[in-house]
Amino acid sequence: MSWPFVGFLLIGVVVGGFGTLIGAGGGFLLLPLLVFLYPHDRADVLTAISLTVAFVNALSGSFAYARMRRIDVRAGLIFAAAGVPGAIAGARVTSLLDRRSFDPLLGAMLVLAGAVLFVQSSRATPPETSTGTRTLIETDGTRHSYTPRIALGAVLSLGVGFLSSLLGIGGGIVHVPLMAYALGFPVHVATATSHFVLAIVVLAGVLVHAGNGSLGPAVGRIVPLAIGAFAGAQGGARLSSRVPGTWIVRALALALASVGLRLLVFR
Repeated sequence: MSWPFVGFLLIGVVVGGFGTLIGAGGGFLLLPLLVFLYPHDRADVLTAISLTVAFVNALSGSFAYARMRRIDVRAGLIFAAAGVPGAIAGARVTSLLDRRSFDPLLGAMLVLAGAVLFVQSSRATPPETSTGTRTLIETDGTRHSYTPRIALGAVLSLGVGFLSSLLGIGGGIVHVPLMAYALGFPVHVATATSHFVLAIVVLAGVLVHAGNGSLGPAVGRIVPLAIGAFAGAQGGARLSSRVPGTWIVRALALALASVGLRLLVFR
C-alpha cells in the first residue's frame, strides 16, 4: 500500500469523522486542502472529488443516524427534492469556472462558513419544547418535540443545493445552523437530517460530474478518500451524542476563515 494511498485514506477518516459529527459532510474541509495540493487541476475536477467523498461520507453517516432513528425522513425528503435541482445547476456552472474565478469564490464561502460556525458555537442552543406538531423518538428513548418550518426549509434548500454543488463543499455547513436556528429543528435532529438530505442532493451533483468526465482523472484519489470517509463517518455519528465540541467548532471556524482569506488575498 503506497504512502499517497495511506495519506488520502487518513484524510478521508478525519474528514468523514468530523463532517458527520457536526452534520456538515466534510467537503468544506476537503476541498480547501485539494485546492492547495493541486493548484493546476481544473475546478470541476476538484469539485468532483470533494462531492463524491461528501456523498460517501453522508451516505455512511445517514446509515448510522438511521439506526439511531434520529432522522426526520419526511422533512428530509422534501428538502432533498428542493435541493436536487440546485445541485444539478451548481455542478453544471462549475465546469464554466476557471481557477482564477473559482478560488476567490471558494475563499469567500469559507470565510462566510467560518463566521457562521463561530456564531453558531457562541449562541445558546435553542431550547426544546415539550409540545410540537412533530415528535421523534430515538432508539435510546430520547424524545424530540418540535414544529419545523417545512416551506421555508424547501426554499432555502434550493439555494443550499446550488452552492454545495457549485463549490464542492457539501452544504451541511450552512444547512445545519439554518435547520437548528431558523427552521425549528432540535440540534441533533438537524445534524442527522442534514446528513440524509446531503446524501441525496450531493449524489445529483456527482452524477452530473460523472456525465461530463470530471470524475475520470480523479479516481485514484477518490477511492482512498471515500474508504476513509465511510469509516470515519461511523465514528463521528457515535460521538455526536457525547461530544459538545464547542472549542473544536470555534477552532475550525478560525481555520476555515484563515484558509478563505488565504485564497482571497494570495492568488
